Amino acid sequence: MADCFFVPHRKDNIFNIFYCCFLYIFELCNFNKFCCTTTKIQDSLRYFIDLAYNGKNYHGWQIQPDAITVQEVLEKALSTLLRKELQVVGAGRTDAGVHARQLFAHFDFDEIEDVSDLRFKLNSLLPKDISIQNIFQVKEDAHARFDAIEREYEYVISFQKNPFTEDFAHLIHHQPNMDLMNEAAAELLNYKDFQCFSRSNTDVKTYFCDVKVAYWKIENSQLIFTIKADRFLRNMVRAIVGTLLDVGFEKTSIHQFHEILKSKNRSKAGSSAPSKGLYLTRVVYPESIKK
Repeated sequence: MADCFFVPHRKDNIFNIFYCCFLYIFELCNFNKFCCTTTKIQDSLRYFIDLAYNGKNYHGWQIQPDAITVQEVLEKALSTLLRKELQVVGAGRTDAGVHARQLFAHFDFDEIEDVSDLRFKLNSLLPKDISIQNIFQVKEDAHARFDAIEREYEYVISFQKNPFTEDFAHLIHHQPNMDLMNEAAAELLNYKDFQCFSRSNTDVKTYFCDVKVAYWKIENSQLIFTIKADRFLRNMVRAIVGTLLDVGFEKTSIHQFHEILKSKNRSKAGSSAPSKGLYLTRVVYPESIKK
């Protein structure tokens, strides 16, 4: 607490007395405020939710004013069960119709005695197209979005009509040249600026991404594209897939693919592939976030 002192050159001590009282009350209020804040921080714990969802019925992850989203549905269910209005923060924003095999979100709450019971009740309350895989405590400053060090997406393409994959794969009728697509995909690792694949008028501060893996493979009669990076821009993966398909159908050469990357111009790249074939498959965090 601040020392009480007398103002010099004052014959009347009344001013000094009032001044000391003011200092004392001011410091006392600040101390109480600090104590309350400290208690609140200590009582509030942070939890990560590991979830998966079928994105067909949702306009993406992030809450929107006039559309149903995964974040909105999850927040309502969690707030209902814990009897407190809560907000969840996701590892990223998936577009409308995009699926997630794994996405993490965090929320703050008091100590939860049985997280397994909460997971069971949450799964019972949520619709069938959203599944909670796990709930676990992390350090108080762990952040689902900013602490993620790697994200992985897959894009699935089918060559024949199948009623069981209609909502989960992009159907094309001719097989593209996979060797050309893999040659172009490998070049993604040599670039950092991916503005040409970013949605226009986005609010990002940088278009730089560190792409670590990008390749095509055929599995179970489906063509699957896998890409890993530290971060992704909005619409980036679907734009890359659409452009790589142009390469595979020989509408775009490898040289032109390089020119597209250098252009930083979205209009130079190919059309975005449909959202139903895209999956967020993995999000990686450092061990240091664990409690």
